[in-house]
Amino acid sequence: MNSRLAAPVSLPTLSAVPALPAGGVIGLIAPAGSCEFDLQSATQWMDARGYQLKVFPGVWEKDGYLAGSDTVRLRDLHDAFADDSVDAILCVRGGYGCSRLLENIDFELLRRHPKPFVGYSDITALHVAITRYAGFVTFHGAMLNADLLAHKQPPTESSLLRMLSGQQPTLLEHPTAYPLTTLAPGVAQGRLIGGNLSMICATLGTAFELEGQGSILFIEDVNEPLYRVDRLLTHLRQAGKLGQVRGVLVGDIAGVDVQRLELLLRQELGPLNIPVLAGWRSGHCDPNITLPMGALVRLDADNQQLVLEQEVVLKAQF
Repeated sequence: MNSRLAAPVSLPTLSAVPALPAGGVIGLIAPAGSCEFDLQSATQWMDARGYQLKVFPGVWEKDGYLAGSDTVRLRDLHDAFADDSVDAILCVRGGYGCSRLLENIDFELLRRHPKPFVGYSDITALHVAITRYAGFVTFHGAMLNADLLAHKQPPTESSLLRMLSGQQPTLLEHPTAYPLTTLAPGVAQGRLIGGNLSMICATLGTAFELEGQGSILFIEDVNEPLYRVDRLLTHLRQAGKLGQVRGVLVGDIAGVDVQRLELLLRQELGPLNIPVLAGWRSGHCDPNITLPMGALVRLDADNQQLVLEQEVVLKAQF
């Protein structure tokens, strides 16, 4: 194990990060897969919203299915956090590759330079690791290419920018066009953890596995048939993780029949006797609502609400 790997963070509440200021700089990195995108469109998108874009070198590289070598992608991750001119970090895409970086991340460096870090899908590996070893809130939210430049529905952008700038109300808004389903009633409070179900399971048995005790588990996925979702949930249960959590928020499981998925979820999660709320539009979906990973939240399955119980970003005081 790398000697820079800090002891796991056991704080009841993770630290908030500095808010993205008006006119701030957003650093763009590619810690997973490679991606072609229009730099002019990306710059115009940022300019139109009052932000500056700083693209780190590895974004332009390609190493097979990866965006540059592990060395290049790790360097960009470290440089983006260490660069005091960068106010927030946005991933260009997911794909695969983040788990290859984990054992060499300098988490002490990240602790010294906390800032909003945004992504989903394969980026889940980084969310889980930062929650465990760096101790500050990160954001499961829109990425540049698949979400922002793809012009997903307005809540995608607005929920991201409100969250990062400190304008997010305590009650997280969910689009009424996409009804939620209470699979198990109740109310629970805990640290919001999780992300992509496949990536969560890939951390099990490693130094970076999910810390589930007393948490609210969020799961989402894409391109996984129902039997694989079944297998992943069974893996989590047999690893003891489902028995640790206080509630479950189910995001979008793209490509699976909703009725059959709900039956499976009731079978797997019902015996836990904890609140379960399904249909939350976060993940590989449109819209894609931003969630604060590691933050203390209250899941109210009875009223179908998710409520922030702590500040997730801190505005500068003048």
